Amino acid sequence: MTLAIVLLAAGQGTRMNSKYQKILHAVGGKPMVQHIFAAAVQVADRPPVLVVGPGADGVRTLLGEQAIYAVQAEQLGTGHATMMAEAALKGQATQVIVTYGDMPLLRAETLRRLATMQAETIATITMLTMMGDPASSFGRIVRGEDGSVREIVEVAEAKRRPDSETLLNTREQNVGVYCFDADFLWRNIHDLPLRQARNGGEYYLTDLIDTAVRQNLRVEAIITDDPDEGLGAGTRAELVAVEKAFRRRANNYWLAHGVTLIDPDSTYIDPNVQIGQDTIIWPNSYLQGHTAVGADCIIGPNTILRDAQVGDGCRVEMAMVVKAEVAAGTAVAPFSVIGNP
Repeated sequence: MTLAIVLLAAGQGTRMNSKYQKILHAVGGKPMVQHIFAAAVQVADRPPVLVVGPGADGVRTLLGEQAIYAVQAEQLGTGHATMMAEAALKGQATQVIVTYGDMPLLRAETLRRLATMQAETIATITMLTMMGDPASSFGRIVRGEDGSVREIVEVAEAKRRPDSETLLNTREQNVGVYCFDADFLWRNIHDLPLRQARNGGEYYLTDLIDTAVRQNLRVEAIITDDPDEGLGAGTRAELVAVEKAFRRRANNYWLAHGVTLIDPDSTYIDPNVQIGQDTIIWPNSYLQGHTAVGADCIIGPNTILRDAQVGDGCRVEMAMVVKAEVAAGTAVAPFSVIGNP
């Protein structure tokens, strides 16, 4: 099996009211797309394909030659965006995962599980689902008696159906991550129906589920054990929710690895930070960039460490250390600024 990954990244950030593409907005100290791209690189057998819109210079500058780029000149839906990757991938892989570039909490191990399940069950499609709230706007999953996926019902459609109450109360919901048998994908992608949408007609990738079912092909689903994986950010309000989830995940990691956080809700730790055992971090502390903190330190309150190297047994309270080293056993005086902010 050879796995390729397509990241749909052509959104222009219109709902964010921004001059930057939405995937370039930062979460956890990095642009959103950089997180999901890193996860894809860990799993895929070839460079991920980014489907971008016109004028995607920011993405190209960020990722450079690490990625393969396909341009979606017109915004005609997720199915149409996936079509743009065909030239780069047809005949190059036996499996294709398609997902969004604004899902920074999606884990490499989850992508790997989808690919493994698709290969082992010989399902035509495996998809990621989550157990969500009935008020969610995510599509509802309908399973058959044998446990396979039979349908994805969008909320607007569910409201029009006779079984609307049952559908809307269905907790299993679509995350938007799919692993396709590559031959099936490229054989059927151009036959998607044109759907009416806000901006005219669009082709929806989710219609391939219906295509597979009509062809008596199997569709399987894995329910994620972390609903935060399904979070994306199309607005600034959604970006806040994603940021909080990202911080919660990072802080829980350090709590499980020997670090004390006095108040996790007011502690901010970037993904490339390293912290030694039995260090205590007090509230309103920011550990940013490529910071490394030794063991048995006391950090904070009200402290910023940015690209800093702090040795074992240090005490840094109400201070800022930027691109500088603090020798082991040092007590940094409050209100100090070390380095070059």
